[in-house]
Parts: sequence; C-alpha cells; structure tokens
Amino acid sequence: MAESEKLQKTPLHALHVALGAKMVEFGGYDMPVQYPAGILAEHLHTRNAAGLFDVSHMGQVTLHGPDAVTALETLVPGDLAILKEGAIRYSMFTDEAGGILDDLMITQRGSNLFLVVNAGCKLADIAHMRAKIGSRTNVEYHEDRALLALQGPAAAAVMARLAPNAVGQKFMTFRTGDVAGIPCFFTRSGYTGEDGYEISVPAARAADLATALLAEAEVKPIGLGARDSLRLEAGLCLYGHDIDTTTSPIEADLAWSISRRRRTEGGFPGAARIQRELAQGPARRRVGILPDGRAPAREGTEIVDATGAKIGTVTSGGFGPSVNAPISMGYVASAFAAPGTPIGLVVRGKTLPARVAPMPFAPHRYFRG
Repeated sequence: MAESEKLQKTPLHALHVALGAKMVEFGGYDMPVQYPAGILAEHLHTRNAAGLFDVSHMGQVTLHGPDAVTALETLVPGDLAILKEGAIRYSMFTDEAGGILDDLMITQRGSNLFLVVNAGCKLADIAHMRAKIGSRTNVEYHEDRALLALQGPAAAAVMARLAPNAVGQKFMTFRTGDVAGIPCFFTRSGYTGEDGYEISVPAARAADLATALLAEAEVKPIGLGARDSLRLEAGLCLYGHDIDTTTSPIEADLAWSISRRRRTEGGFPGAARIQRELAQGPARRRVGILPDGRAPAREGTEIVDATGAKIGTVTSGGFGPSVNAPISMGYVASAFAAPGTPIGLVVRGKTLPARVAPMPFAPHRYFRG
C-alpha cells in the first residue's frame, strides 16, 4: 500500500487533486501544500484578495452541559466565565508543569462550548477532556463536519454575497446561517493575520461549499505552504514548533490570553509556574528575528550572542513574501529579548548577523467594528 493511501483524507481531498494540488502528509492527513500558482502567489493573493483553506483536519468538539464552562476552566488558563454568547477566546491546554499540550479556540454558544483544536493533538485532547472533565460535561467530537477558512481583505465582500447573516460580524464572534444556501456556522477568525472567517459545514456538503466559494472572482485555493508563511508573518505560533510541552504560555508571549482573574485565582494545570513567571518573568521568551542578509534561518537554527555563546533556538523561519525578507521566530534568554538586540544565527556553520524584532512582521487586519 502506498504511503499516501495510509493517510486520512478530508472531504475536500478529491477537489484538491482535481485542482492540481501537490499533496503532502500533515498531521496524519494527505493535504495540499500548494496549487499550480505556487506558494508565493498564493500568499500574496491572500494578502490582497481572498484565499480558501481546507482546515478540515483540525478537530471540532462540543462540550455540552451546564457545568461545561467551569469544567473546562480546570484545564485551560483562559477566562471562560466572562465570555458572552457568540464570543470566542483563544486559550491552551496546559500540563501540571505549565507546558502547553495544545492551543485552541473556544466559542461560547449559549447552551454549549464549541472548540477547535489542532489536527495532530485532537485525539489526545478529546481523551484528556473525557478523562479529566467527562463526568461534568459531555464531550462530542464532530467527525461529520468539515472546516474551511476564507481569509483576506475581500473575504467580507464574498461572505456578504453568499451569507447575508455574516454582514457586520466582528472579529472573534460566532454566527449561524446559510453560506451559498448550505446550513453552516461560522466565526470571524483565522490564522493568517487577515480579516476572514472559519466556516463549519456538514462534511457531505463541504465540496459544494468550497466550489461555491471558489466560483467567486476574489477567491483562490491556498495550500499549507502559504498558510505557514502567512501565520509566520502574523507572528502566530504553530503547535509542535513554536509551542509544545516544553514551553509555557508566558515564555511563548501568550500572557495576554490569561485574564487578571485567572492569574490571581489559578485553578488550572501548571498554575504555580505560570503565576511565578508572570510575577518574576520567564528565563526565556519567544521573539521575532530579522536576519540582516537574505539567508533564511529555519527551525532548529542556533541563536548566539556576541561571544558565540548559545542563547536560544529558532522555532520557525523562512521567507516572508509580504515583508520581502527572511523572517524567523524563536526563543532567546530573556536578557536578549528586547527589540533591536543584536544576535547571531548559526547557518551551515557560519554565524550570520540578525536582530530581535517586534511581531507581527505584517500588520494584523482584523475587523473589530
């Protein structure tokens, strides 16, 4: 059996192949990394118009029951009690050592919570929730739904034509309604730094929805390659690379996602370490990095100080098409985390000059109303 035949397929797999996508393994799925236009063109098209991404490999989960909010707060540091119906919060599952098990989006839907988790972690996340809070809330995994992301400055105009209920929707909110005549629910969110939507649709109708969206003049299909360069320019973490069980939310510069109440009360795994790092500062921090030259510094590149001593490691890196320069992010000792700090990147045995840079590299353009 060919390796590709062992991989899972999303409901849009046949459409990707028909569109000429180059398919690769990602998170256990056979996924499109790019289409014939190429990663550079796909990246710039998303920044200038609208790109359609298949993110159906990610996990969609609903927590049912009146105790779902307080139960989930025992697993994440996010303030869920404050969420109003229709609002979304970014948070993460933490372990007892304060490391990150996964990051996720949580939507308050009134009678339940809707979660979107990463593809490679979803089965572990579901098992974790069932083991820890399964007696307090029913954990429902939606294997029968697909997820599409429409991202870019033209996304709102496209949705206004196909989904009237999306008009006026603000960033990090949830709505239900037909999209191209198909019953869906959608959030105004995404992971590119652009305005856009994530649309949950019954798997059986996913190809119909994708075809309808791609029929709009502004929309082109986008693969994993451009998705990665877009999120890197936006300064957003990729689980398994920029965050994992060895990194805390404070080291990862995600303290903004933890409210004052949760910082004070604790009550989530790893709270002692996270509260200590909030008060005293972490030993290392995630930072943006701009190489002085044109050579990119990719994941695993050693970061050194002026004496050549190692001070950190690059966790993501490549060429930023919108920035028109190589960009990276990684962890450095906190003493070197201030923007503008000169550092060295050891690329193929040679130390290249670089400097710590503020993120995002490309400005976020979310619609906040």
